[in-house]
Amino acid sequence: MALLEVLKFPDPRLRHKGQMVEKITPELQELAQDMLETMKSQNGVGLAAIQVAQPVRLLTADTSSELSDPSEENSRYSTSELKKDLVAHIKQPLILFNPEVIKKEGQVIFPEGCLSFPSYFAKIKRAEIVEVKALNEEGQEVLIKTDGLLSICLQHEIDHLDGKLFIDHLSPIKSQRLKEEIKKNGYPDKSATA
Repeated sequence: MALLEVLKFPDPRLRHKGQMVEKITPELQELAQDMLETMKSQNGVGLAAIQVAQPVRLLTADTSSELSDPSEENSRYSTSELKKDLVAHIKQPLILFNPEVIKKEGQVIFPEGCLSFPSYFAKIKRAEIVEVKALNEEGQEVLIKTDGLLSICLQHEIDHLDGKLFIDHLSPIKSQRLKEEIKKNGYPDKSATA
């Protein structure tokens, strides 16, 4: 397995759309494992193939650490305000090919981050519960109904596969402000931390 480079905004490749996967090959299975390793190495909970410059409809997700240790000091996200009735029954990590949201219920506003926008967060309105149809790593069709952080994560990553970024859900003024802040300050240099 290998760590992959995650594209950072404003890289134009983040606006590409993922192509449907016709056949799950060993190469795509290896890409999925590399994506999981990359995601975990950066303390992420989701990653879309578009973010690693692979224009295919593939995402990885794992919010299980947020469920197992909900203490604020050990969590990137304050998930106490999210429902978590459905997500507790879903085996993670997830590798999903050709994921598609087929049903949405409710609304929730939650601060989202993104590996393509390191250290930047914004409150985004999403569906509270989603049903997602996809193929698993073996090519079997799966249906996932979830809430909690996994619901938000899946919506976020499927947006990536459609060439959309979480800043696209902000008002034009807030989106422009965030873009200007990134242009002015850039992203934190990880090598500078002790």
